[in-house]
Amino acid sequence: MKSISPNIFVNDLQATITFYAKLGFTVTDEVTAPEGEKVFALMTNGSVTFMFQIFASIEGKHPMVSRADGGSLLLYITVDNIRQYYDYIKEHVTVLTDLEKTFYGAIEFSLCDNNNYMLTFAEHD
Repeated sequence: MKSISPNIFVNDLQATITFYAKLGFTVTDEVTAPEGEKVFALMTNGSVTFMFQIFASIEGKHPMVSRADGGSLLLYITVDNIRQYYDYIKEHVTVLTDLEKTFYGAIEFSLCDNNNYMLTFAEHD
């Protein structure tokens, strides 16, 4: 195995793109349906890649993909210079937990994205 890129289903793709741009991600690829609606975006920040796809694009095709926004998925993202990133990001999004040193040695903070997914950013010693 070489990498993992979660494909995260969302209701509002443009709102998701706007939110993740605040975190420093950029759109590197997009897919537009034949009807003209943007249905998929690939966003990257360094070596982290997320795929976002609207629920409507798979309606009736994959019935197991059915849920309200958010859920039990937590995206754990390792970063360098976490204090600098935290100082920048706290001005642009709502932080759930401030910077803290964990019992396992990481420095972390968490936030909730516009889809109710929890993101935890961490730097390990």
